[in-house]
Amino acid sequence: MEYPNFSLTGQVALVTGASRGIGYDVALAMAHAGAKVVVGARDMSALAELVKQIELEGGEALAVALDMYSLEQIRAAVEQAVAHFGRLDILVNNAGVGANHDAIAVTEDDWDTLMDVNLKGLFFMCQAAGKQMLQQGYGRIVNMSSQAGQVGILRHAVYCASKGGVDQLTRVLALEWAKGGIRVNAVAPTFIRTPGTAERLDTPEFAADVLSRLPVGHVGTTMDVAAAVIYLASPAADMVNGTILLVDGGWTAQ
Repeated sequence: MEYPNFSLTGQVALVTGASRGIGYDVALAMAHAGAKVVVGARDMSALAELVKQIELEGGEALAVALDMYSLEQIRAAVEQAVAHFGRLDILVNNAGVGANHDAIAVTEDDWDTLMDVNLKGLFFMCQAAGKQMLQQGYGRIVNMSSQAGQVGILRHAVYCASKGGVDQLTRVLALEWAKGGIRVNAVAPTFIRTPGTAERLDTPEFAADVLSRLPVGHVGTTMDVAAAVIYLASPAADMVNGTILLVDGGWTAQ
């Protein structure tokens, strides 16, 4: 009998937006699961610390400069990963931005800033990695979506639109690339405690509102998200394709 295999040993993974928060800890967790990890972000000093931590724990890692507004850097990140490790098996499309806007006040710049990273950059990152994976006949892409792609969140019109786009894009790429050995899925977290969310989650009124919508009674952790990413990236998820895996404590079940 062949049991499910959740190991990433020997595989090469590229994690975008890896300089802090979810991306940082996803990269650590993937290295712990056995992957050789390429970490990309604009903050190279933070990436140097991440690479050092991965290596201290016995893993292998490479830092690459990656600005998701730049298609040139997106393509270069894949090229550097392949040049260094010989292949690219996993893409974790984590980089993203968020903002609170009353819909009536959204400007063109507000719209473009979120869409250029959350949707345009994410798509072209998928495309660059997908070309390499199709050549190999194998690949796993995990896009970082949000519960905001499934339900409306007040003052998040643009963000919700971008994550809804991520969900649909994930489904289409899953259909187009399945015969090439690629599985494309997304992870959709609820509010996760990170350096970027701590200020809001430490505000009593905001925290109370969030907790009232979470049946599990607490916000998520970065490792809750990492666990879902590792599952979708692993051989155990070979039959999972075009799925949006909610890590939302039951928020959207109501």
